[in-house]
This record gives sequence, structure tokens and C-alpha cells, in this order.
Amino acid sequence: MAIPKDSMIFALSLLFFISAAFSISESPFIVAHKKATLTNLQSGIDRVSVSIDVYNRGSASAFDVSLTDNSWGHEVFDIVSGNYTKTWERLDAGSHVSHSFELMSQAKTRYFGAPAVITFRVPRNAKLQEAYSTPILPLDILADKTAEQKFEWRFVAKYGSLISVICIVTLSGHLITSPSKSSDGKGNKKRR
Repeated sequence: MAIPKDSMIFALSLLFFISAAFSISESPFIVAHKKATLTNLQSGIDRVSVSIDVYNRGSASAFDVSLTDNSWGHEVFDIVSGNYTKTWERLDAGSHVSHSFELMSQAKTRYFGAPAVITFRVPRNAKLQEAYSTPILPLDILADKTAEQKFEWRFVAKYGSLISVICIVTLSGHLITSPSKSSDGKGNKKRR
């Protein structure tokens, strides 16, 4: 049994207009990015700097925004500065806020962190909404780094910008000196 084309076109257009109506509605859209950097202070102590950026990419403000990052185990980490939670009264559409804190660890381990949790209220809804940040890559705390790994990063940090400039100059010189294919057949022969 075949479905008539008119009813199928009507159903698809109705579905399109309903989805467009829902997408126009004003609501906040929270996106969060969590970063953690590991610094070796001295032998036996690593410091972890955590930064969480919260963006509102929606078309309305978010209210009672609360950030909680309880994924750091108290048996592995001690807090040095800042705290695990932060609240903001309002996060306007198109804006962003940041929160950072520092931790210290004396335990040698590979640590897998969980995403931070952001709760907020929508203007016309009293129910709390939840969003999650991006997870972090595993941290190798107090890991023994080989000399080869140290050399590679030192080489990239020291000569990386020089190598990229040389590549750009060489490529642009090649583009300037190579003949273009569109001008080969046009100017060589004149018709009389």
C-alpha cells in the first residue's frame, strides 16, 4: 500500500514547521570546557591547575548558575587555592565566565577526572537544568618521564616557530616561482 505524495509532502512540511517553531523558542544553552595542566614543582610534588570555562550559547539568560567539580579525590589531592564550587546569579546569552583552582598531589598515580556539573534555571521553568563540562585527559601524576619525551618537547618549544616560518616562506616562494597553468596557452600565439 503506497502513501499518496500529497499527504507525505504535507506531513514532512508539518514536521519541518513544528521543529522550526521549537528551535525559535528562547532558552539558554550551556557549554563548559574543563582544562587541567600538570606542573612538577619539586621532586615528590605535582601541582594541578584546573580551569573551567562556562559559555551560554543560547538565546536567553541562565539564572542561578552553579558549578560543582567534586571529581578530585581527597585522598590524592589537597586544594591549594580556590574551591571546587562557584555560583553566579546570572549568565547572559552569548557571554561566558571562568573558574579556576589549584590542587597539589604527593601520590604517584594515573588519575581519570570526571566532567564538572553545571546547574542552572531557565527563565520560565523552576526546575533545575544540568549541563556537563568536557572531561579531561588522564593525568600521570609524578610519572617518570623518559629523556626522549623531555627532548621532544624541548625541541618543539625551542625550534617550532622557526620551522613553521621556514615552511611558510618555502611554500610561498614555490607558489610565486611556479608558472600558472592558465597563462600557458593564452599569450604565446597571436592570431592575424
